[in-house]
Amino acid sequence: MKIGFIGLGIMGKPMAKNLLKAGHDVVVFDIMKANVDELVTAGATAGSSSADVASQVPLVITMLPNSPHVKSVVMGEKGVLEGASAGLKLVDMSSIAPLASQEIEKACAAKGVKMLDAPVSGGEPKAIDGSLAIMVGGDKALFEELKDILLVMGASAVHCGTIGAGNTTKLANQIIVGLNIAAVAEAFTMVKKAGVDPQLVFEAIKGGLAGSTVMNAKAPMMIEGNFKPGFKIDLHIKDLANAMDTGHGVGSPLPLTAAVREMMETLHADGFGQDDHSGLAKYYAKVSGTKIGK
Repeated sequence: MKIGFIGLGIMGKPMAKNLLKAGHDVVVFDIMKANVDELVTAGATAGSSSADVASQVPLVITMLPNSPHVKSVVMGEKGVLEGASAGLKLVDMSSIAPLASQEIEKACAAKGVKMLDAPVSGGEPKAIDGSLAIMVGGDKALFEELKDILLVMGASAVHCGTIGAGNTTKLANQIIVGLNIAAVAEAFTMVKKAGVDPQLVFEAIKGGLAGSTVMNAKAPMMIEGNFKPGFKIDLHIKDLANAMDTGHGVGSPLPLTAAVREMMETLHADGFGQDDHSGLAKYYAKVSGTKIGK
């Protein structure tokens, strides 16, 4: 299938490469020319704008940082809708506010474009190996039509409800992930302060009730002091801000989410916003006077 892919960052680049590996004809666009060049080298075709990409394909996938970026790329000048013909399908795999997804879908419907919101979880490693968890909102029949393409990029793709439900699900995911990372950082900081080897503690507890995908992925990074971004603190701040806006909008208090967001905001202010979100360990290291890494 000929597929347009717009947004070739940490996540989008490997996702687009997986579509190429699966034999799809991929037309790409990104504001960073180096990212486009890398995909062209891998076999993609370069588009000159989002509108140009949309004019060439029956399906466009977007993978962008936040709501304003998706609105601009889809609804703005030289955007997807400018180049779209009726019948185009759009799958936005960005993690954005559910209300933004609903707004974008209305603009798409007015142009005869069908849309799904399909944010992902798993970070760069799972984007690379094609094992992302994909949470989808929108028309069920459209989801079923495109599910096999989504599963090129993910190990699972679950239809969660109407448009915006995918991003509501992703916000729940990000709350749980963020709070888990904070709990791991808090616990392992205590372990170090108590003079116990964090690696041994990790080995002792990872098979018990405290064990989790989050701890297995992030505790080793904290122990090593390796915060190379698979998912950046700044992006998690964005997700938690969207979660809090959504929670406040529906009357659901999020006190733990607020606390973790403030920890991340502190790290951002200290210049660590581009670190992996496991860098929450740096917050605890600072307040407890503990050394990061071994």
